[in-house]
Amino acid sequence: MPTAVDPAKTAGPAIILVEPQLGENIGMVARAMANFGLSELRLVNPRDGWPSEKARAAASRADHVIDATRVFDDLASAVADLNFVFATTARERDGFKPVRGPVEAGRVLRAHVEAGLRTGILFGRERFGLYNEEVGLADEIVTFPVDPSFSSLNIAQAVLLMSYEWMKSGLAEETATNFSGPELVPATKEQLHSLFTYLEGALEARGYFRPEEKKPKMVDNLRAVLTRASFTEPELKVLRGIISSLDRFSPAMPRGDGSPGDDPRRLPATRKRAADKES
Repeated sequence: MPTAVDPAKTAGPAIILVEPQLGENIGMVARAMANFGLSELRLVNPRDGWPSEKARAAASRADHVIDATRVFDDLASAVADLNFVFATTARERDGFKPVRGPVEAGRVLRAHVEAGLRTGILFGRERFGLYNEEVGLADEIVTFPVDPSFSSLNIAQAVLLMSYEWMKSGLAEETATNFSGPELVPATKEQLHSLFTYLEGALEARGYFRPEEKKPKMVDNLRAVLTRASFTEPELKVLRGIISSLDRFSPAMPRGDGSPGDDPRRLPATRKRAADKES
């Protein structure tokens, strides 16, 4: 007989697997549940019995889910204490049940749980899902927007998707993240113009602006590219450091004396020997 579970300790909908075949799949389901704060797993007549060491190994330390798993002989018993149940299916069913996508289903579950109701989500067999009479025990249907030509989902993937939507429905903002990047302030125009001037001088020294009459347009294009990026001050410092590292001229090839690439000391060995002979 399954042991009783305190409803107050149930953080969300129960995940109910109907006749799951592989212990590894059950373990991966437990792992997916734990990722998104679900802990109540119910199994209906698992093919290979329970408990399962293969399930525990595949759960990747989601032992609290594995240890609390309850096993039932039939689906009616597994859902008897629940107030509201979704059935997952990839194909259209006859009947009059509402059909929702996973986003809306997550919100519906959240509303029911917050109202004090006990909820569950049914997942069918790995090979062919739920029978019609099993879907008939649910209140509503949830289906995933998958490619109709390849609609079969691994059971752990399906549980992961619904577990994610469950957690997302409880966020103050659905786009919230557990951590964020640094808050960067855009550079001032003075800092940006300083980079323009420095870069233009370095390119001028290298003979980049050729022919001379095209220089104004080339400068305009350069400024347009750099302005569009909305650089921050730290980013400008990185760019300036890069330019500075490239802006080194030898004593024999000082700034303003053409491209530093013409310095024989910067040429490959074969070209350097040829340049030495010419001199």
